[in-house]
Amino acid sequence: MSPRLIPITGQELVRLLQEEGFQVVWVRGSHVRLRHPDGRVTTVPVHPGETLRPGTLLAILKDVGWSKETYEQKRLGS
Repeated sequence: MSPRLIPITGQELVRLLQEEGFQVVWVRGSHVRLRHPDGRVTTVPVHPGETLRPGTLLAILKDVGWSKETYEQKRLGS
C-alpha cells in the first residue's frame, strides 16, 4: 500500500500552483481553472474548510505533471 498524500485544501493547492507559474484563467462557482504558460491546464475545486479527496488530488497532480514525491516536496516547502 502506498503512503497517504499530505492533505491540502483547494485554496492551498491553488496558491501552490500559482507559485509554480500557473495562472487563474477563470472561476465558476467553487471551481478554479488554472493554466501554465507551457499549456498544462487543471481545475481545482475550492470548498472552504474542506480538504481535497485523494482521488481528486491525484487527478490534479496528473494534470499538472507532478509525481506524488514532487507534490510532497512542494507541499512541505510552502
